Parts: sequence; structure tokens; C-alpha cells
Amino acid sequence: MDPVEPQKDPVLDEVAAATKRQDWASAAARLQAALVENPGSADYHNLYAYSIRKGPSPDMSLVFKHYREALRLEPKHRGAHEYIGEAYLMIGNLAKAKEHLDALDRLCFFPCEEYTDLKKAIAEHERRQAAR
Repeated sequence: MDPVEPQKDPVLDEVAAATKRQDWASAAARLQAALVENPGSADYHNLYAYSIRKGPSPDMSLVFKHYREALRLEPKHRGAHEYIGEAYLMIGNLAKAKEHLDALDRLCFFPCEEYTDLKKAIAEHERRQAAR
């Protein structure tokens, strides 16, 4: 018997294509529509917040609302921990970013990509602050 392949999510495929083009508005619009149909998807909330955050004038209250919802739905969502940490750096809240780095440290048995990426972002933020 052949192993069952996980089903592809067409929403995530469309969002990945829009993200690759850095078409944040299309990604956000697709995810906003998908959340109407599936409000319980931590992945959709996480990527919706990410696409808003990456856009030209992000509504940070909306960004945090959706990252928090992703983490409420799936407290161990490594991507949401990484991205909310980066969002906290955008508003200058280093302590909250480090809280999410600590969460990733607990979630990843070995350093994972999300942990490594957030750790680099925090180090860069600290370098910029020290250079001021």
C-alpha cells in the first residue's frame, strides 16, 4: 500500500505564489476570504498577519490580533512565534520578541529555522539600537 500523501491546500499554494511575487495585497485578500470559510486555521491567521505586516503600511493592531489568534488556536505554532516576534521588533518591543524566541527554544528540540531566523532578527535589532 502506498503511503498517503497529505492533501495540498490550494489557499496556501496561492498565498505562496503571491508571497514569492511580494504581492502582499493579493496574499492578504486571499487569506481574508479563506478565514471567512475557515476561521479555525492557525496557518491562515499566521500568514494573513504576515502578509499585512509585509505590506506598505501595516495595521499593526490587526497584525497582532491575527498572530495572537494563530497562537490561541495552536500554541506551538513555530511560524507564528517567529513572525509575532519580528512584529514586536517592528514596534520596538525587544522584550516581547525575546519571549517568543524563548518559546521557540522550548518548542524546537534542535534549533529550528524559526528560532534561528528570529534570533538573527533580534541580534540585528540590538546592533541597530547599539549604533544609535
